[in-house]
Amino acid sequence: MPETKQRASTEAVHAALRADLIAGAHAPGERLKFAPLCERYGASVSVVREALTRLEQQGLVESEPRIGFRVRQVSLADLDDLTETRIDLEALAFRRAIDRGDVDWETALVAAHHRLERTEMLTDDDPPQLRDDWEGAHLAFHDALLAGCDRPWLLGMTRTLRDAGEFYRRLSHLQEPGRDVAGEHRGLLEAALARDADEGTRRLREHYERTAAIVRRTLP
Repeated sequence: MPETKQRASTEAVHAALRADLIAGAHAPGERLKFAPLCERYGASVSVVREALTRLEQQGLVESEPRIGFRVRQVSLADLDDLTETRIDLEALAFRRAIDRGDVDWETALVAAHHRLERTEMLTDDDPPQLRDDWEGAHLAFHDALLAGCDRPWLLGMTRTLRDAGEFYRRLSHLQEPGRDVAGEHRGLLEAALARDADEGTRRLREHYERTAAIVRRTLP
């Protein structure tokens, strides 16, 4: 008998489609049709539907009656609301991490920052693009900042907002001349290790507001 090809699981499809959405493989507002998605991810309609439903709950796709699923729309108002909400929740989680994080948290945070600082940020393209390995190190560092927080529900909400923020950030290929991104990350690390929650949350707000300002210039 011919070997039956194993179909992808919901977890695998969710992870792959989420990564594609954040990376900008699908344009904002684009309709997500089942047939090409099933072909692309090697999954059944029911698995793709379940993955899309989870992504809707995470704010990356939208559903409309009798139409189906679309990539989330973007707007200045939504970007501003997302940025402020993300700052509010991450500041709360960062304060908790600074207060409750132990030496293991500090060690992991230093290691994540070391990897980020030693990873080249931009490609040699014209214009330069952010390197994939830098993107991974960047996300790992921001995860490590909050990892000392002992409230799983809060951390779950910050990750959902982070994904939505990444979706916006990757729409923009602009780099702000003179911006010291490495210095911003170093400042976050120093505030965390000094257990200075006020300074840490101030730096976190400035970091996200600068990024939002760059993205804002690319939106209508």
